[in-house]
Amino acid sequence: MFRSSHLVLVVALASLGFVAQPGGRYDLVIVNGSIVDGTGNPWYRADVGIKNGRIAAIGTLGRGAGASIIDAAGKVVAPGFIDLHTHSDIPLLVDGTAQSKVREGVTLDVLGESASVAPLEGVVLDSFRSQMKRHYGLDVDWTTVAGFFDRLRRQGVSINVATSVAPQQIKVAVLGYENRPARSDELERMKALVAAAMRDGAVGLSTAYEGGGYDNAEEIFAMAKVAHEHGGYYGTHVGSEGYQLVEEVQKAIKVAEATGIPVHIYHLKIRGRKLWGQAGPAIKLIEDARRRGLEITANQYPYTAMQHPWGALFPEWAKNGPPGTIVKVLSDRSNREKLKKDPQFVQYVEEHGGWEGIVASRFSNAADKPLEGRSIAEIAKLRGDRDPADTCFNLIVEEGGFVDGVHHNMSEDDVRMIMRLPWVAIASDGSALRPEGVLGDGLPHPRSYGTNPRVLGHYVRDEHVLTLEDAVRKMTSLPAQILRLKDRGLVREGYWADIVVFDPATVADRGTYERPAQYPVGISDVLVNGVAVVRAGEHTGAKPGMTIYGGGHVSMSH
Repeated sequence: MFRSSHLVLVVALASLGFVAQPGGRYDLVIVNGSIVDGTGNPWYRADVGIKNGRIAAIGTLGRGAGASIIDAAGKVVAPGFIDLHTHSDIPLLVDGTAQSKVREGVTLDVLGESASVAPLEGVVLDSFRSQMKRHYGLDVDWTTVAGFFDRLRRQGVSINVATSVAPQQIKVAVLGYENRPARSDELERMKALVAAAMRDGAVGLSTAYEGGGYDNAEEIFAMAKVAHEHGGYYGTHVGSEGYQLVEEVQKAIKVAEATGIPVHIYHLKIRGRKLWGQAGPAIKLIEDARRRGLEITANQYPYTAMQHPWGALFPEWAKNGPPGTIVKVLSDRSNREKLKKDPQFVQYVEEHGGWEGIVASRFSNAADKPLEGRSIAEIAKLRGDRDPADTCFNLIVEEGGFVDGVHHNMSEDDVRMIMRLPWVAIASDGSALRPEGVLGDGLPHPRSYGTNPRVLGHYVRDEHVLTLEDAVRKMTSLPAQILRLKDRGLVREGYWADIVVFDPATVADRGTYERPAQYPVGISDVLVNGVAVVRAGEHTGAKPGMTIYGGGHVSMSH
């Protein structure tokens, strides 16, 4: 795949310090490195020979065995990192080089969560087309998972890509914006769309709820059963992850009980200062379920702040409907007063860190651009607003929709405790960005630039929360197991050569909340399907990425 990029690399790699030599049994040999193979086992010394995109040999191979050489003396050679939870779908169409992800060692992004690249029908398609044109200047020429993958392949991409499908999006595509249970015929259509997405190669379902989790259990069970029949899993943002965390985890586990599907919980946390230190009951529920034979796993990003639009602060009655609904609601003074007294609104604001912890990270409205990086409390003070809630409402109206936000609402002790759980993988909940152009707009969460280096540097080397070997396992073979990948996630003969080479003494994230768009340090080389995408710390421009299919994929050539 993308063979033309291989030809371009011959000159490019030489200029970047790749040692090329005539002959050799392998296309590339990595020598003198310490292999951390992804299993969690202790590191060992060996050379790695790569041929035709795969790991062909591991052992004492020598420099003369390869047509090209990477000298990894003093460095770790590990499997490429697999990010189970990303929002890179549109960014990868804008810029297929996946700069912020591949420079931190990520070789596979899994897309989706509440909104997915497909299916696109009805009001979902109309809204999606409008947003993509307005925000990115992109034409949407696909409506299915297969169509999106085709578009991605035509453009080329530097990392491997998999996607899940969002049942909540499917329901809107079938029912429109009506907030009601689906009729039997509508549910059959929803199930058919799930089956079609799974046949196109989706790896599973992906939901995102707010307080309390799902309402219509039978709809979720029905769609999850279809995904399970096609070899998929059920990934879920369980809800508010605050006062209702136990209830929300119980509901996630119930999906596994009702259908048998593996359940994967996104960014396991407990949020809201008053709840710090109280994640134990939810974790016990998961471990008890695992002891009963239910496959429940989770992931986590290594930060004490989260990111999503301010829409998560609002109850359903205020925002459910077509784009622009919230602006109409907030234009009515009586609705504003109703919101201020709404228990859900009050709870969600508290769980997000209060007005002091809720930060505006990106405005499209030029007049408000100088306010990026400031909390609502700070903006209220600047504007002379007596009630920060009014500041929040006014900013949303000025923006014409929900403002993107970073929310400081978690405890460092809780982050460390959850990180140590053996069934918790590392995942960013970020996107493939770059500092320049449309993908550099605003102040994104630094997790899009530094999730994996932060774990390896801060939590492994500096804080000793994890061993190096276990940290790598949580980024490689554990995600591969959750995805049911049989030939990625380990440094093992026969596996695809997705490999990252890093210096354990210097690897670190550099992005901060004030200056997030900074690439990490200490990662020298990243191979994707055996092709160097990062060499000597610089992007080569290569786009050897592949689309990764779930177990239910049916090839059109069959």
